[in-house]
Amino acid sequence: MRHAIKVMRDVGVVKKSGGPFGAVIVKHGKVIAAAGNSVIRDNDPSAHAEVNAIRQACRAIKNWDLSGCVMYSSCECCPMCYSAAYWANIRSIFYAASWSDYEDLFPDRAINDDIRRSLPEKEIRMQQILQSEAQAVWAEFRRLPDGARY
Repeated sequence: MRHAIKVMRDVGVVKKSGGPFGAVIVKHGKVIAAAGNSVIRDNDPSAHAEVNAIRQACRAIKNWDLSGCVMYSSCECCPMCYSAAYWANIRSIFYAASWSDYEDLFPDRAINDDIRRSLPEKEIRMQQILQSEAQAVWAEFRRLPDGARY
């Protein structure tokens, strides 16, 4: 965790390359990835520390599946980072600061609350279109004997 907090300070306070967020991923007691937030440096709103660390870890082990890995994050995961960890099969996350520690600066709780609202109440307006065309692709994908399932 101290490594994640060190990265947090480095990117957020020293280099100012992104918000003060750091993440470390460990497998079998060995650090396989350590990354900070690089939203500002990369002009990429998805370049959160946890996402960057997940990408780095996947490259390190040459696999998208991070089962058995543990993530140490300087802060409680936002909904996007939680989802990325979920899809990567990370099932253990330790964090230092909670949303309430920085909610005056970053809207993680507000985003989480918005996700839980019904479609008409969401801040981002969503409307389904061309469902049958998308369903046709899903039907085709289901017929593939070697589909890229994860």
